[in-house]
Amino acid sequence: MPKIVDHDERRREVLSAARRVIVRDGIDAATTRAIAKEAGYSNGVLAHYFADKDEILLSALRQSHQRIRARLSGKVEGVSGLAALRELLLDNLPLDAERTQETRLEVSFWSRSLASERLAEVQRTEAGELRAAVRDLLGQARAAGELRTDDNLDDLTEYLLALVDGLSLHLLLYPGRLTRVDLERLMLQALDRL
Repeated sequence: MPKIVDHDERRREVLSAARRVIVRDGIDAATTRAIAKEAGYSNGVLAHYFADKDEILLSALRQSHQRIRARLSGKVEGVSGLAALRELLLDNLPLDAERTQETRLEVSFWSRSLASERLAEVQRTEAGELRAAVRDLLGQARAAGELRTDDNLDDLTEYLLALVDGLSLHLLLYPGRLTRVDLERLMLQALDRL
């Protein structure tokens, strides 16, 4: 009797292996051979599910973003304005092991995206969704009278996103200089100023 293979599960296993390799060894080390070895499969199995390495990498990034969106949906359910914005921004900081791995994965794609229009387009689309969510929540906060500032909401959106990216990168690069507690404190201070 032939073995029944769950193709969706196998694909998820390959993407999980790709994420582990990228987070642990860096995106340049995420060769198809390294990913296949991490997943416990042959290169041929990867070729059956993915056209090339870039498709694996893009799929791993998209899967990570989907998991983040699903987690965040639960956190902001029933809240809006500044309360929801606080949850969204804190969730995008590497404040625990899971989010640190997600941040490492995300940051690993930045330099590669500069050289690959295909990767850059995915990054732009995904970042555009986050930007739209932050901008929408700032609009809700303003409409509810929660903002003390008259600053342009587009400018505030860019500031908050740059703060998330900068704090995240600084924690990863300079772990002796900043702690997770510092990141949360600095983000909450920025939100309190609004």
